[in-house]
Amino acid sequence: MRTAELNAFGLDGLSWAERPEPRPGAGEVLVRMRAWSLNYRDLLVIRGLYNPKQKLPLVPLSDGAGEVVELGPGVTRVKPGDRVAGAFMQSWIDGEIDDSKWRSALGAAAEGVASEYRIFSEQGLVSIPEYLSYEEAASLPCAAVTAWNALFATGSVKPGETVLTLGTGGVSTFALQFAQLGGARVILTSSSDEKIARAKDLGVYEGVNYSSRPDWEKRVRELTGGRGVDHVIEVGGAGTLGRSMRAVRTGGSISLIGVLADGPGANVTPILMRHLRIQGIFVGSRVMFEHMLKAMTEPQLRPVIDRVFEFNQLPEALHYMESAKHFGKVCLASR
Repeated sequence: MRTAELNAFGLDGLSWAERPEPRPGAGEVLVRMRAWSLNYRDLLVIRGLYNPKQKLPLVPLSDGAGEVVELGPGVTRVKPGDRVAGAFMQSWIDGEIDDSKWRSALGAAAEGVASEYRIFSEQGLVSIPEYLSYEEAASLPCAAVTAWNALFATGSVKPGETVLTLGTGGVSTFALQFAQLGGARVILTSSSDEKIARAKDLGVYEGVNYSSRPDWEKRVRELTGGRGVDHVIEVGGAGTLGRSMRAVRTGGSISLIGVLADGPGANVTPILMRHLRIQGIFVGSRVMFEHMLKAMTEPQLRPVIDRVFEFNQLPEALHYMESAKHFGKVCLASR
């Protein structure tokens, strides 16, 4: 089988290898991978920025979906022919996260899914709704579950509240879809008027171009009558956190998810003085994934897929994602 391997940090460190097709052991499932999706985390891992001490070689990528082809002894949760996706953390089934669950995260702490076949624990698989394609299902394990966790599992967004999302990448796009599904109003920031127009086609209330309006937090407050938003999906990190704290209402909450924007550390005084809640979100459990899929299935909510590359175009797909031209998810498929 063909497998992507990271042998040295950097996109030039990616290569293709031929490995024997694996056989599942007790409690394990062999999946023929049909589609994969990219996350900014994958790029950080490959460039050596996520964990400079990462052991190599490593099979990259955390997100993928495929078809069950063989069961190991004792497997009861799935059967051959089932369409499945792998949970981001194979050991986080339910409850709170801990170090052992964290160490089962695919594509860094554990080997990733960029192979034609992969062995999963039966407990680390989720069944795909029939209405979703493999590419759509592959877009869900990291970005979608992160957004769901931030808004509903850990967060407590309610109908009628206002949510601010930063940018139009995977997490932000899922967040705008899920927030609206839950009856919330969404404001979005982007550097592109074209992307803001696309977001409005998805139902976003208003967009703020942070290139033409660097003080975008002031415009966000204007759009909320000076009150501020109830919840921020914060994917920028140090470079945007200070503005997000000024955009959120007193007593509001910020889900800290990404590190896309460099910048000086934010002044933490407003956290105390304005009673802000800032919660780190590191994806979510398999049970969160299943709850999210149930909520998506009734309205048949579809992920926003920007572009699908062939599996053998993994380097080109990573370059494209790095360019930040995408709106939604960048995927790979095996035809």
